[in-house]
Amino acid sequence: MVSRAVLRWVQRWGSMALLGLMLNISFAGCLTPVRSQAVYELPTELPATVSLALESSPLERSFFKTTWDNYRDRFIQTDGRVIDWENDDQRTTSEGQAYAMLRAVVIDDPETFDRVLTWGEENLARRDNDILLDHLWAWKWGPDAAPGAAEKWGILDENFATDADIDAVTALIIAARRWQKTAYLELAKTKLSDIWELSTADISLENDLSGRYLLPGPLEAFHPEPELWYLNPSYFAPYAFRLFAQIDPGRDWLELVHTGYRMLEESAKVSDLGLPSDWVLLHSDTPHYREMPSTALIKSVYGFDAYRVWWRVALDLSLFESAPAGHYLSEHLTPLLERWQQSQQLPAQIDLAGEAMVDYGATSQYAMVYPAVRHLDVNIARSIRESKLSLANPNTFWDGDSAYYTQNLAWLGLYPSEWLPSSWFSSAR
Repeated sequence: MVSRAVLRWVQRWGSMALLGLMLNISFAGCLTPVRSQAVYELPTELPATVSLALESSPLERSFFKTTWDNYRDRFIQTDGRVIDWENDDQRTTSEGQAYAMLRAVVIDDPETFDRVLTWGEENLARRDNDILLDHLWAWKWGPDAAPGAAEKWGILDENFATDADIDAVTALIIAARRWQKTAYLELAKTKLSDIWELSTADISLENDLSGRYLLPGPLEAFHPEPELWYLNPSYFAPYAFRLFAQIDPGRDWLELVHTGYRMLEESAKVSDLGLPSDWVLLHSDTPHYREMPSTALIKSVYGFDAYRVWWRVALDLSLFESAPAGHYLSEHLTPLLERWQQSQQLPAQIDLAGEAMVDYGATSQYAMVYPAVRHLDVNIARSIRESKLSLANPNTFWDGDSAYYTQNLAWLGLYPSEWLPSSWFSSAR
């Protein structure tokens, strides 16, 4: 059986170096249209089914400190490089550096935060003949051994992954506020300029859905034809965009909140169960959201990328009492809650028809579902935590000491949002 790590990375990118080539094909006649789409109006009030009075977390702060220390010692080198042990080549990704920064600032580890940031800035910078192109990070770094040549370590793919840059900037803003480091705030502002210019685009659509949309990476890779865009719902981080609006008021980051929630709601119609997909196709003509073609490397299935939608939306609900977040969770988590109640498990991948694609679960999914379910049904949330996310010993690892992705999602999903100080987010409340 193909490992879960391989499935996740094949589904996430395949190879970014080949992505533009693989997707730049003719789509005439190969798209599956979806049900007719009405314009989704963003709610202004929380639904009655959502509770902001979350159950008290049974986990002690020492649990998160111990599991962080173990992750740092196993996955982060002394120079600040985060190693993905799930891959034989021990590669590093911008995603890994950003997750480490988020966790370091939350747990109050400024020394590790600075090492991880410094390594990323020095090694993932995108350059052309030693000239800095921007302040985004190349997504993949590792060993490159050409046939007959000595192994050389460095950037393997110059393209950037927008989710990593968003998470890194979020961590920088919080770090600036927590540790009173103005240099972090200035770097965050610089990176925000590049995210806006290179990772967002004005898209004209019918049904009054036009606006500025978040892109998963470089425009040339995800906009191969004038009427086509490829979007990744799990990159949408509304709480981060609200934070960005505080320090970068010259750009309309809140528009990304509006277009992002519309994207989540409309693209969910591709799935018979209303679940988010790892990837969706956005077309300028109606129906705007469609299944990715079968010839593409990236697929429209509910899987390892899509899990993060629940966590990101739940954070927006917890931190900003977002009405669209509450409605999205109450309307779209129901199929998973029903599956859990029936079998006490969730398949790791579900196709657009609502059928399980594999016969195993994923700890990373349970971790991302958990903070969202806490708002809807505390009994189910407790059951998921106790049966799927508990560690008998905090000195051990979720799914073993090579499961890089699981360590990060499990830790971030379990960390109680109510422990995050309001001072980090208060000016936007």
